[in-house]
Amino acid sequence: MHKSGFVNIIGNPNVGKSTLMNELVGERLSIITNKSQTTRHRILGIVNGDDFQIVYSDTPGIIKPHYKLQEKMMNSVVSAFEDADIFLYVTDVVETSDKNIEYIEKLQNLDVPILCLINKIDLARPEKLVELQEFWKQQLPKAEVHIISALHKTNLDVVFDRIFALLPEGPAWFPKDQLTDKTERFIVSEIVREKILKNYQKEVPYACQVVVEEFKEEEKIIRIKVVIIVERQSQKGIVIGHKGGALKRVATHAREDMEQFFRKKVYVEFFVKVKKDWRDSDYNLRDFGYV
Repeated sequence: MHKSGFVNIIGNPNVGKSTLMNELVGERLSIITNKSQTTRHRILGIVNGDDFQIVYSDTPGIIKPHYKLQEKMMNSVVSAFEDADIFLYVTDVVETSDKNIEYIEKLQNLDVPILCLINKIDLARPEKLVELQEFWKQQLPKAEVHIISALHKTNLDVVFDRIFALLPEGPAWFPKDQLTDKTERFIVSEIVREKILKNYQKEVPYACQVVVEEFKEEEKIIRIKVVIIVERQSQKGIVIGHKGGALKRVATHAREDMEQFFRKKVYVEFFVKVKKDWRDSDYNLRDFGYV
C-alpha cells in the first residue's frame, strides 16, 4: 500500500509557517524573516519514503490586500482550500485569535482532516498553553490541536506521525527524487529576497522583486545574473547604498546561502532596475509569475 497527499499549511503572518515547512521537509525551501509578507508564492516541499509521498504546501500569510500583488498572494491561500488532503492551521502563543476570522469559518466547513498547531510554545507559560488549547478546540471542534515549537523541533515528530496516519492511499504525484515544484532560478530569487528583507527597512523590501536572468551550471561553478526590481529611483539608491556597500552585503550573504544550497561554487552578478509601481501592474505581475 502506498500513501500520498497534499498537506497545506495556512495561517496569519509571522506564526512560523515557513519554519515549520522547512523542518518538515528537511530543506530550507521557504525563506524566513521576522517581517510579514515574507512568503509571496505557494511553495511545495516534497517528502518521500518507500511507501509514501507527502507534498507540503507553504502559503503566504493571510492579510487584507492593499494592492494587486497582495491580491495575487491571497489567491494562493484560496487555492490551498481546493486541493488539500490534510490542513495544518498554524497559530502561535502571541497572535490575537480574532485575526482574519473568516478563514477559521472556512476551515470549520471543510471535510478534510485539520491539525491546529499552536507554535512558539517556548514563549508561553504552561497555563497559557492549556488556555490556548481549550480555545482552539472550541474554535475548530473538528481539528486536532497540538502544541509545537517549529524553531526548536518540539513535537514535530508527533505532527509527522499524525500526518502519516491521516494520509490517504494514492500514487506518488511527483518523481521520488524531487524536492520541490520550484526551479533553481526560483530558489535563487527567494534566497536574494530573504537577504533584502533582512538588510533593508520600512517599505524598501516590499517594493523589491528579484529576477534571475541567467543561471548557467558548469562542472565546477554556477554563474548567475540577478536583477533586483524596485518601484522608484530613490529605492534604487537605497538598495545599492553608499559606494555600493549595501548591495555588496546582500550579494555576499546570498552567495554564501546559494553555495550551501547547491553545494557548488557560485559566481553571481547583481543589477538594480526601476519599474514604476510594478506591484499594481497586471502586466508586470504576470511577467514575474504571479497568477
